[in-house]
Amino acid sequence: MSNLLVLIIAILAFFLAYRFYASFISKVVGINDKNITPAHKKYDGLDYIPARNWLVLFGHHFSSIAGAGPIVGPILVCIWWGWVPAILWAILGSIFIGGVHDFLSLAISSKEEGNSIGKISETFISKSAGIIFLIFVWFALLLVVAVFALVCAKTFTEEPRIILPSLGIIPVALLIGVLLYRFNLPLSLTTIIGLSLLALFIFLGQNYYFNLSKNTWIVILFIYAFFASITPVNILLQPRDYLSSFLLWFGLLTMSIGVITSPQQITYPALKSFVSPKGGWLFPMMFITMACGAISGFHSLVASGTTSKQLPQESDAKKIGYLGMLSEGLLAILVVLCVIAGASVLKVNPQKLSSGSAIKIFSQGYNFLTNNFLKGQGGFLAIIILNAFILTTLDTATRITRYVTQELFRIKNKIGSTFVVLLTAFFLILSGSWEKLWQLFGASNQLLASFTLFVVSAWLLTKKRKYLFAFIPGVFML
Repeated sequence: MSNLLVLIIAILAFFLAYRFYASFISKVVGINDKNITPAHKKYDGLDYIPARNWLVLFGHHFSSIAGAGPIVGPILVCIWWGWVPAILWAILGSIFIGGVHDFLSLAISSKEEGNSIGKISETFISKSAGIIFLIFVWFALLLVVAVFALVCAKTFTEEPRIILPSLGIIPVALLIGVLLYRFNLPLSLTTIIGLSLLALFIFLGQNYYFNLSKNTWIVILFIYAFFASITPVNILLQPRDYLSSFLLWFGLLTMSIGVITSPQQITYPALKSFVSPKGGWLFPMMFITMACGAISGFHSLVASGTTSKQLPQESDAKKIGYLGMLSEGLLAILVVLCVIAGASVLKVNPQKLSSGSAIKIFSQGYNFLTNNFLKGQGGFLAIIILNAFILTTLDTATRITRYVTQELFRIKNKIGSTFVVLLTAFFLILSGSWEKLWQLFGASNQLLASFTLFVVSAWLLTKKRKYLFAFIPGVFML
């Protein structure tokens, strides 16, 4: 089979799913733009602020959910078990499980005053279930904050050329936020200004960089995460993620061009084995290994945490929630095609594969696939793209953990709750305990996805609406 044919089938499947299945879900949920969203109803100038345009909010949401997961997971599945399981899981998972999960999390949160899934579970399941859910989520998010800060710091020390583009986007985002929301400049003009400055930082980053220790970078990243958590969402977090999303669109576009301009027959093994010496059994380990790109419980935390509080109108939930998941599924598929394209030169030993080597494989595969038109710069750009989304996940996760901390411990002070979050995450890094706990995150993440699907099913059932399309995937994910 040709890699181009795989890409065409995936895009066609996603188009049909968005056109018909997402529309079906919209009708079931009762999406109606006459309903005032929490962003307008509970406007507070900090967390509840309507986005200027759904595209801006899509950028925030997409950047926040697309961390390292949709890159590392598909590569591990591809190399441990074969490319067909990875592709099938990305397509079917995104359409029937992940898309449903993300869309419903966002839409129902919007209908429930912008409350988190944990808070909604208190109302529609039980109060004790809600508290247990919040405790579970709190620990999971602390792990995300700790690990993503550590990974980002390591990439800064290993590839210092990405430092200036990664950090330079922060002041650019502040500028864009002010231009959009204080001076009401057109979105098109502010986007051009932002992307031009970002391109300048990418260019300068190849010649100007800093050599700091990993621990120093962790402290710097936590200082940034602190301010990102307490700054009005439309001034820093939202515009930063919006600009970062263009890096991902650039990656999707260039990988697609690479496949279209250099189609090739796939010689890589379709199915290597049902049992991998490193990864274990294909079922159920594939579903844990490759979460982002198919379904991830973390997405519900973003959808009901930050995104629902910025939703301009209810109909945007379909574009942001469902289309966002399909876009991540497409990213996972293109990552697999990158691995396939560079397989002949990579010569990977599956027994020695780790998440770190998976990132290197993506960089090399991306460079191989785009070499005809990026002329050897693909590897550098791949790391910039990846690190941009590690950083967006870090700042969004910090803000969401602040929300959960305030809900769980009844702390009203946003500064104090953010200190609690970052100090606890910093302790996890210093103690080294995160390494053992992170091994459980994959299973915990999918357990979170299952619980979320049960919560939204309970909401649908209570409202006397069809619910099996959400309940059955929830049972499957158990």
